[in-house]
Amino acid sequence: MVYQTQTPYHKTSLRPLTTAHLAHTMTLLGLNAEELHQKVESELSKNPALELVEDRRCPTCHTKLSPRAACPKCTFSTSTDSDAPIVFVSPPDDFSSSSPADYSSSQESFTDNEYSAVHEDLPSYVLSQISTELAEDDRPIAAHILTSLDDDGLLSIPVAEIAQYHHVSLSRIASVLNLIQHADPIGVGSPSVKHALLVQLDALGSKTALSSLAAQAIESGLELLSRRQYSELAKILGVSISRVKQVSDFISENLNPFPARSHWGNVRHHTELSPSVYNKPDVIIRAPHNSPDSRLQVEILWPLRGFLRINPLFQKALAEAPEEKTDQWKASLEQANLLIKCLSQRNHTIVRLMERLAVIQREYILNGNAQIRPLTRASLAEELGVHESTVSRAVSSKSVQLPSGKIVPISQFFDRSLHIRTALLKIVGEETSPLSDTKLAELLAAKGHKIARRTVAKYRAMEGILPAHLRPSHAN
Repeated sequence: MVYQTQTPYHKTSLRPLTTAHLAHTMTLLGLNAEELHQKVESELSKNPALELVEDRRCPTCHTKLSPRAACPKCTFSTSTDSDAPIVFVSPPDDFSSSSPADYSSSQESFTDNEYSAVHEDLPSYVLSQISTELAEDDRPIAAHILTSLDDDGLLSIPVAEIAQYHHVSLSRIASVLNLIQHADPIGVGSPSVKHALLVQLDALGSKTALSSLAAQAIESGLELLSRRQYSELAKILGVSISRVKQVSDFISENLNPFPARSHWGNVRHHTELSPSVYNKPDVIIRAPHNSPDSRLQVEILWPLRGFLRINPLFQKALAEAPEEKTDQWKASLEQANLLIKCLSQRNHTIVRLMERLAVIQREYILNGNAQIRPLTRASLAEELGVHESTVSRAVSSKSVQLPSGKIVPISQFFDRSLHIRTALLKIVGEETSPLSDTKLAELLAAKGHKIARRTVAKYRAMEGILPAHLRPSHAN
């Protein structure tokens, strides 16, 4: 859990240190285990105040551990509820990808490889496109923006708030935003539907009279356009009603007001390349004794062989430091203290997050995609008492190995359409003759999934299912 205030090192510098602590914690929170290992190794190489003690201790409380044993102090401290998961941070010696549990008799059968490929999420997909154009100092800004998108791909927080958080100018934020908005899907990261449509219109590059009218319609009469009040809009634009209808059709066919709902990534661009594969999970979830009734064990990777502490020799040297070195050495000590405290805060946040996710999504964890519960980052953030961006960063770029052995991104726990797409796959798999999207919508509605025909088409494309006229018949 990331608090807005923290105990400062010195009472005279409450605000700067609070800001530094929060910003540093949020940066670390967004790193996966491999990235965190690289970050800590970098800090160790340049900060003499830091020391890595290569001893087998609990990453959370530093209790000395016996070989391959979990910490008795932290492992069972999360809850007294017999059904609650056991969540703990584990040193590398304990962290291993055990064989998948066998639930084939009662759970969904996974036909994929144990380390099956999954589609990357939208923030990762966009960041991969613009990373070469981003200055290194702008990458945290881009990550902040991309993890603050709502379900429609629009920016959910004010640009001024991002600028204030990173202590940079609005123009610098605008520059990063411009890169994001012109990546695929076009318009992602826009602050409003209107802005997203204008970005897409500009990207079309068509300078015809119709595109010029479309820009005016979006700028001056978007609400009229959405309500199909063509006569009122015609008066504003000074054109005929039939011309307004042409503009409306042009916008409908070429622009998408909700960028995240478009077919982006591998769904949109079919390639020969394999999608991303997760084979080094950040979290392992197990069901001991292969029992679906057992208390889940959630093991979170700590990527270091040992624990970080302040180097005692450095502290001793600081007391005798020459005057010209004192300020520099004190700064190194403060940075070391800050890193240690922020790493502890990061672990605490991820433990709380995974503990709650393991409770909410227990059926999905044990029984597969069809059992996932609709969940948003915002609702979980409210339950944990943190900002939505905290949950987004804790989830970003991290993966989890389920008891089945399948490795998926943690973001999949928030996939609110996964159970519907799973039902769709089952229906299509059992069809004897190809069913239209309208018929598929009816069958899904009968199963309790009331979605529109166009949504069926979107989910069908996401799962790589061909349209009815291209699917083969399985009739005998």
